[in-house]
Amino acid sequence: MKKTFSIYLSCLALLLLTAVLTLPACAVDDMWTVAKSIIVDVYGKIVSISTVLAGLMSAIAVIGAKMASNQPKSDQAWDWLKRIWLAWAVINGIGAFIAYVAPLFNGLATLEP
Repeated sequence: MKKTFSIYLSCLALLLLTAVLTLPACAVDDMWTVAKSIIVDVYGKIVSISTVLAGLMSAIAVIGAKMASNQPKSDQAWDWLKRIWLAWAVINGIGAFIAYVAPLFNGLATLEP
């Protein structure tokens, strides 16, 4: 009986603690506005990081190509440089495409007659 009372008291305390510490959710904006701001923020960080890394990796690839001891190693470094530039162009191109295409779809997702 004492163990049952202890379990009951623990569950009651947990329920009371949950009720006291639960905060009401007050949304300032709708879900789509918040999602758009998060996507823009995250993509901005990705682009800035990719630009810095592309510059750093380009410098390393060029140094590797110039210091290569034979032609296949030099060709491999230039191939890596091309891949770095292509990946950077694709990452930045996605953002440019979305920035250009997104305004074209404004107002199309409505149900108004």
